[in-house]
Amino acid sequence: MTRHTLRRLTLTGLLSAAVVFPRIVHAASDTAIESRTANVGGLTIHYLIAGQGPQVILLHGYAETSRMWRPLMPLLAKRFTVIAPDLPGIGDSEIPKDGLNMKTAAVRIHALAQSLGVQKAEVVGHDIGLMVAYAYAAQYPTEVQKLVVMDAFLPGVGGWEAIYNDPNIWHFRFHGATPEALVQGREDIYFAYFWNDLAADKTRSLPEADRQAYMAAYSRPGRMRAGWDYFVSFPQDAKDFAQLAQTRLTMPVLSIGGDKSLGEALGQQMRLVADHVSVIVLKDAGHWIMEEKPQETMDALVNFL
Repeated sequence: MTRHTLRRLTLTGLLSAAVVFPRIVHAASDTAIESRTANVGGLTIHYLIAGQGPQVILLHGYAETSRMWRPLMPLLAKRFTVIAPDLPGIGDSEIPKDGLNMKTAAVRIHALAQSLGVQKAEVVGHDIGLMVAYAYAAQYPTEVQKLVVMDAFLPGVGGWEAIYNDPNIWHFRFHGATPEALVQGREDIYFAYFWNDLAADKTRSLPEADRQAYMAAYSRPGRMRAGWDYFVSFPQDAKDFAQLAQTRLTMPVLSIGGDKSLGEALGQQMRLVADHVSVIVLKDAGHWIMEEKPQETMDALVNFL
């Protein structure tokens, strides 16, 4: 979705675990982040884990993987056990045969959490990850202590059609055999639209190393299609979320947006579905708030959680 469209938008109104040996993938100070996989209901889910204590689950968005959370994980790991999965079908998580939608993804992430002994958690999501995070909190409300949603929207809630049906937002409906053939070998051009055009400053958002890692992840066989399936699911997600929203969330909720992206729009939606909502809008930030405003974003998350 374009920055101009987002600025003018106003919103109205499953469970066996087999963990393999960990591999150290990142360390900051004395905090190691381990890469692991678990078999959850016959599906292999990859996740990063660090720290000890109460659990926090971090859910990435489209055009990224769990890698996006690596700068934040050592900070949270001082107080929490931090779990950052790759969403089903994305990154190093297995592509499921069906169920690439937000509600089912939440069920699978919940099954992963249960397999790790998580009884209660604080859940954070960015982009499509926030949709999975909301579905997690709405389906398992007694198990979610706090919820953070970051810069996207909730299908099926308060005016979402204005985003989904806007003709300028082409990428929600860009999927299928022909788009896949067009993007193959040109992933750099395709993803540059997301990383550049949806940033406040087109010349600066994601670091080059991250871009290369994400392009490699989505370029593998079947991965582009699996990522697009989350967009395909929006009409069904809207039906699911409209039903889930009939029961309001009672845990504390934080909405974070960039002022050059959705701004307060997501916060307005969250107030329609939750009782205790705080909203932060980061100045001079686009969609990629973790990368564009890392200190401000991480400070907000650390302080809220």
